[in-house]
Amino acid sequence: MNRTDEYIYYNELYDLYGNLLNEREQEIYHLFYEEDLSLQEIAENRNVSKSAIGNAITTINKKLDGYEEKLAFLKKMHSLKEVVLEVADDRLKEKILKIINND
Repeated sequence: MNRTDEYIYYNELYDLYGNLLNEREQEIYHLFYEEDLSLQEIAENRNVSKSAIGNAITTINKKLDGYEEKLAFLKKMHSLKEVVLEVADDRLKEKILKIINND
């Protein structure tokens, strides 16, 4: 998985499961994936080592992967989107996609 695909994947997982992470994990996730700060920048801001932040990112990703493995909401959402695209009624398709995308 390239870096862009990784970012998209973990952002999708975070949208679904981010509230299950503790406050510290949410903050580190936000700084790394959403603010695009480097491990070193985050470490300096938090007065910890770069490896501590790297370990935290690994732990966060493992947690998000674990939630998806158990609950499979992202997989189900992607499958549902594929089915919705086959719906002939454009108004109905639009309404369903808004629900799926939380719009």
